[in-house]
Amino acid sequence: MLAQEALDHSARVARHLPYLRRYSRALTGNQTSGDAYAVAVLESVVADPAALDRHGDPKVALFAVFHSIWSSSGAPVAEAESSLASAAQSHLAGLTQNSREALLLNAIEGFDRNEVAAVMGISAAEAAELVEIALREMEASVRGSVLVIEDEALIAMDIADIVEGMGHRVTGNARTRAEAVEMAAEDRPDLILADIQLADNSSGVDAVNEILAQFGELPVIFITAFPERLLTGNRPEPAFLINKPYTEEQLRSAVSQAMFFSSTDTLRG
Repeated sequence: MLAQEALDHSARVARHLPYLRRYSRALTGNQTSGDAYAVAVLESVVADPAALDRHGDPKVALFAVFHSIWSSSGAPVAEAESSLASAAQSHLAGLTQNSREALLLNAIEGFDRNEVAAVMGISAAEAAELVEIALREMEASVRGSVLVIEDEALIAMDIADIVEGMGHRVTGNARTRAEAVEMAAEDRPDLILADIQLADNSSGVDAVNEILAQFGELPVIFITAFPERLLTGNRPEPAFLINKPYTEEQLRSAVSQAMFFSSTDTLRG
C-alpha cells in the first residue's frame, strides 16, 4: 500500500514538472537557475508530501510550494555575472512587486485568477489586478527588434502583427535554418521567436544555436506543439517556451518577459 501511494505521489508530481520548469526558467531567466528552483520544490515535497494535498488541484499545490520557496529567497533572477540577468535586474526594479509572477501564471501556465491567487497566497481580485499591471508595465518598458523563424506563412504574419502591435520591430521571417542564420547576420535581433520544425525539415533549434554561436547571449522564445520535449531538464533547453497553438495574450506575455533578459544596446528602456 505504501509503495503504491509513493508511486501515485510521484506520478502526480511528474505530470506537472515540465511546466514548473518552464515557469521557473521564465522567472529566473535561464535553465540552470530555473531548474535549481524546481529541484528545491521536489526536495520540499519529498520532505512534506502533504503539501500536495493543501489545494484541491495538485498542480496548484506544486506551484504554491514553488512560490513559498521563491518568495523566501527574495525572488532573484539569474546570477548577476550573466549579462542577460543584469539587464533583467535593472528592468525589474521598476515593476510592481509580484506582477510578473501573476502574469506568467495566468498567460503562460493557464491558471485562472482564482488559481493564481491560491498559488501566490493573495485574493483573486489582487491576482487579476497584478496581471493587468504587468502587461502594461512590461510592454511599456522595453522595445527592440525580433527575428521570426516560422515556416507557416499565416502564423508568421500573425506573430509579426502581434509583435509589431507591441511596438517592436520585426527584422524578418525565416522559413529555413539557412534563411534564419542569414537574416540574423544581416540585422542582429534583440529577440528570436522560433518554431521547432521548419519548411525544409531543418530544425529551428539548430538555427537558433547557430545564431547564438555567432552573437552570444540573446533571448529566445520557442513555439512548439510539444513543449514537454524541451522541458526534460536533461540537456540545454530554452528558458522561454509557449505552446502551439498559442493565444495572443500568451505571445505578448512571453515576448515581454523575454525582452527583459536582452542585453543588446538597441533596446530602449
